[in-house]
Amino acid sequence: MAKFRIEFISESEDSYAYIETRIFKNEPDAIVINIKDDTDSMARCVWFDKSTAIKFAKTLRTEINKIES
Repeated sequence: MAKFRIEFISESEDSYAYIETRIFKNEPDAIVINIKDDTDSMARCVWFDKSTAIKFAKTLRTEINKIES
């Protein structure tokens, strides 16, 4: 099961945001990405099925490579 959490610290270092991915046991074909920061009590969620998650990852890598070029 892939599960990770990345935290981003703002420039003021008084606040943070995090991105977390999960695969739920009751829905093994869905990948959930949660995005939350400490200034907002509500997390934003995006659900992907496997094929959409793969396409999203490829598109994200392509966009990152454009920045590095």
